[in-house]
Formats: sequence, C-alpha cells, structure tokens
Amino acid sequence: MFPLKDNIPTDRPAVITMLLIAINVIVYFAAQRGGILDAPDDGFIVNWGVIPYELWNFGRECELDGSGAQILCEGQQGVSGEVDSQPPAWVTPFSSFFLHGSVLHLAGNMLFLWIFGNNIEDSMGRVKFVLFYVIGGLAALAAQVVIDPNSPVPMIGASGAVAGVLGAYAVLYPRARVVTVIFVVIIFTIIELPAVLMLGLWFAQQIALGATDLTGPAGEGGGVAYFAHIGGFAAGALLIKLFATNIKTVPPRAPVGSMA
Repeated sequence: MFPLKDNIPTDRPAVITMLLIAINVIVYFAAQRGGILDAPDDGFIVNWGVIPYELWNFGRECELDGSGAQILCEGQQGVSGEVDSQPPAWVTPFSSFFLHGSVLHLAGNMLFLWIFGNNIEDSMGRVKFVLFYVIGGLAALAAQVVIDPNSPVPMIGASGAVAGVLGAYAVLYPRARVVTVIFVVIIFTIIELPAVLMLGLWFAQQIALGATDLTGPAGEGGGVAYFAHIGGFAAGALLIKLFATNIKTVPPRAPVGSMA
C-alpha cells in the first residue's frame, strides 16, 4: 500500500517536513553517493549507521573486513585487534535517520513523511515537531536494539521516525480519508481508505513480519527492521497528545455523485 494524498488541510507550510525530505535526498545522493540504479557506499553505511552491537557493547566498534563482504566487531569470537577509528556510537542514532539503502528505500520513506508529516507538524508547530520526530526515531532504534542487541548489521533509514508520525496520525485523525494505491501481485487499484484502516493494516503487517523474523531460521530475515517500525509507531501514538495543540476537524466525506 502506498498513500497518495489525504483530506486534512494545513494552516501553514510544512517547513520542517520539507527540510527533512531535502536533507534525506541530499545525503543519499551527495554524501552516500547513491544513485537511481546504484546502491550507496557500504563503508559509509557501516560508519554512520546504527550498529546494535556497538550500542550494546559500548566502546567496541565494527568495520567492514578487507574484502568488504563481512562486518567484524571488536570483542566478537574469532576477531582480534582493533578496528580503525569510527564515528562515536552516540552520534550514529542521529546520523542513521538520514541514510538509506536504495533510492526506493528513500522514496518510500519520503512519500509517507510528506503525506502524513505535514499534518503532524501543523498539529504541534515546527520546534516541537523536530523533537517529536527525533524521539520517535530513537524509540524505534531502541526497540530494534533490544530485540537483537548483538547484531552487527547497520540500521539505517528514516522509517522509524516516520513510523512515529504514522502512529500520531492514526490517533489524531483516524477518520481522515487517504487515497491509497493497493498492489495485488502485478495488478493495482486506487481507493480511498479511512486513515485508521490504512495505517492499522500497515502496523499489523509490521507485527506479522516481525514475528516471522523472530521465528524464522537465523539469517533469513529480509533486512528490514520491523521492530523499529513497531517501536516508532507505538511511541508516536502514545506521545502525540502531549505534543499536539492544533487538532483539525476532519472534513466530511463528499457524497457519492457530487461534483467539485
């Protein structure tokens, strides 16, 4: 499912939402040197992404081996010596928000951020939205680290913070209407769904896929941090009422057959 637009108007331009999108795009193409068809540099991702092992074993660092095919971490069984100097582990939770593994990863996150972020920013103001976005992202990372604390695989992407925005939207505007593209194998259709249904299905999918990762054979996960999505969504849903001060009334749905 991919959202195209919602029916909640905003009172002011979503400056922070647009700025976040711009920063993510610039980082992907300029700093990560990613392309439309080319993946970004793996070394950059290992250096600036969040590695659960580094946070859980604070002071121990990880890096790509000489072949670039494996991530080695100080203190792991069979690993000796020290890795080259890396960015401080406490910095990576913040830098990871702006890294993506492919242009599709970037585009998907930015689409969801644009559709839902403008209304959440409008509900609380720009300064509070920055704080809310960061808290949602950190909660997302914490959830995934707790699930797999010794993983050497970098966590990257805005999806945890964006999931916090989705959780907030589901609480504030459950009756909003979202024009959504639904894919079934190679067939797709465009329908209008209540936000609570669209976002509820998305959240249920994350839970189901996360449970599959937990019960499946080790190493067969799809490379997606589903528990980060779950943690971010839950944090956003729980915290939004503490931040939101400008909650809109949902416009009535247009009668069938009416013309604009």
